[in-house]
Amino acid sequence: MFPTVSLTAFLLLAVSVAANPIIVRKPSVSLSFARHLNVTGAHDLVQKDQARAKNFVSVSKAKQSGTLSSGAVVSVGVTNVGVVYEASVGVGSPPTSYNLLIDTGSSNTWVGAGQAYVHTSTSVQTGDTVSVTYGSGSFSGTEFLDTVTVGTGLVIPGQSIGVASTSTGFDGFDGILGIGPVDLTLGTLSPDSNTPIPTVTDNLFSRGTITSDLVSVSFEPTTTTSVKNGELTFGGTDSTKFTGSITFSPGTGTFPASEFWGIDESIRYGASTTILSSTAGIVDTGTTLILIATDAFNRYKSATGAVLDGTTGLLKITSTQFNNLQTLFFTTGGTSFQLTANAQIWPRALNTFIGGTSGSIYLVVNDIGSPTGSGLDFINGYTFLERFYSVFDTTNNRVGFATTAFTTATTN
Repeated sequence: MFPTVSLTAFLLLAVSVAANPIIVRKPSVSLSFARHLNVTGAHDLVQKDQARAKNFVSVSKAKQSGTLSSGAVVSVGVTNVGVVYEASVGVGSPPTSYNLLIDTGSSNTWVGAGQAYVHTSTSVQTGDTVSVTYGSGSFSGTEFLDTVTVGTGLVIPGQSIGVASTSTGFDGFDGILGIGPVDLTLGTLSPDSNTPIPTVTDNLFSRGTITSDLVSVSFEPTTTTSVKNGELTFGGTDSTKFTGSITFSPGTGTFPASEFWGIDESIRYGASTTILSSTAGIVDTGTTLILIATDAFNRYKSATGAVLDGTTGLLKITSTQFNNLQTLFFTTGGTSFQLTANAQIWPRALNTFIGGTSGSIYLVVNDIGSPTGSGLDFINGYTFLERFYSVFDTTNNRVGFATTAFTTATTN
């Protein structure tokens, strides 16, 4: 159950449109976006990630029990994470540009948090209200159908857009471009609370604009707080962004990981130390760190000799321990993906932005906050994905990984 569509760091889509735009059938579509560090102080990074993990579980349980309703915590939004991604998206005809946060953990697209919604000839009010709570932020307003333009001219007519009358937690942004699973939109409309809202990805695929219902993600390690360093490719993959072949893992059947982009995976430290036996978890661009079950975290802490830093909430090691740090092997789909020692540490140039000390060495593996067996025992977050190309394939219910030019980079 994985949605699909794409975005790039330095590559922009070029699709020609005339005065009356036409949809051009393309095998894939790209839209560039920028990454920003979204932390405000000590412990903030870990707390945001753990809160996101907790909300993933609470959302799934609410859906399972039938208690999910309009205004409930139905998604885990980008305001509640340590790293955010933004892109310029046009709405209306002629389009007004909005600075939207890209979120794979929610699926509603909406505007009006900053710049007000501009009504044009393509604006159609549906009669429904829409409301979403994101843990640390929220919005409520009215649903419209409108024309959405991404990249340099890709036009999507009749896209559902929430127009916020009130919103909290979105300072500096205009709203969200939600590209998570469509079922996350259930319960957000009123009175049509049982009606799912097709995402931008859904509409691109249903209209034949993209030929495959999948989204591919490419990131690059960075030592700056704000940079264009990623690509989301809707409908296909970008062969210039990865090396070798893509290994696919089937979607897990274990709840609640199965509600998101969930897979089964094991983790080993060095040659023989098992950190996490094969179990279910998720792959999530909105989680900054690599989170693992509490007992697995304790095994990793012991294996590395790290100590918990009281200021940042991260594990901390000495230079000698870093020199002896072993590779982490993430095995899924029959392939082991190697997270090098350098990939396991927070970029030292950004230590002070998370409340750390310049020159110290902090690890990006942390505690998810629950023991093994919860049904969501790991989250492969941004610090994993910046080293591997990832593919989320809705049609075949699978997630793929491939190595990149940055898998063994020593930038941190």
